[in-house]
Amino acid sequence: MELVSRVQSDDVDLKLLAGAAETAGAVAMSFFRKSPNSWAKAGGSLVTEADMAVDALLRTTLLAARPGYGWLSEETADDLTRRQCNSIFVVDPIDGTRGFVEGDERWCVSLALVRDGRPVAAALNAPARGELFTALLGGGTWIGGRRLGVSGRSEMAGARLAGPRGWLKTAAIQRTGADLQPHIPALAYRMTSVAAGTLDAAIASARANDWDLAAADLLVHEAGGRLTELDGTVPRYNQEIPRHGVLAAANTILLPALLASTAEAGREVARGHRN
Repeated sequence: MELVSRVQSDDVDLKLLAGAAETAGAVAMSFFRKSPNSWAKAGGSLVTEADMAVDALLRTTLLAARPGYGWLSEETADDLTRRQCNSIFVVDPIDGTRGFVEGDERWCVSLALVRDGRPVAAALNAPARGELFTALLGGGTWIGGRRLGVSGRSEMAGARLAGPRGWLKTAAIQRTGADLQPHIPALAYRMTSVAAGTLDAAIASARANDWDLAAADLLVHEAGGRLTELDGTVPRYNQEIPRHGVLAAANTILLPALLASTAEAGREVARGHRN
């Protein structure tokens, strides 16, 4: 009975996330291609008034509905009291801000509910593309009323692969024969494209944060794939430092070959292949 109650609770939380993602997407669209004010944060990454407006909306909406949950967002100063919370919202108000500023449609609002270090509900809205992806642990990945599944490709040759530009230029990746895709600026959208089956595989370089990954992780998992570290372990979220190493996503058959090629590519990058 406790498990049934938890699943029902997570389903209610997913509805909350999906509604918030849609509302947040509408706010973001009110700034899109309208030259929003922007500035560089510490570390050099870009932020805009749209990011801040969406962050404020989501924090107010979600924490008002679930005041006992923790909060981790790219645009909110981190408060480590989140680690005392069993359930936590992990939020990227606009993933792919630079693309957003440049008018690229492939940005998204990324929301996840993390419990005990792993995502249990996720909503990812790419409003400029009219796409709202949702997933519930054990309930599949959906877009609208259609259930999604990862591709069935079993070898790297010909696999549609996206990742950091420099990594795709390495000899390790080039010799796989993969069908290298144009750069996708939003990491969450890149990984979610594996869940949607529009990519066969995707790579993320080191230092991605929880908010870049948590929603996409569940979307990939519930679509029948895996998003893992290079050693094959799944990421853990809501750690003291919410940052990750190199990651890859694919179906379970393709993943071992992808991980091997990605590890080799990483060694090339470390030796100075950074163009």
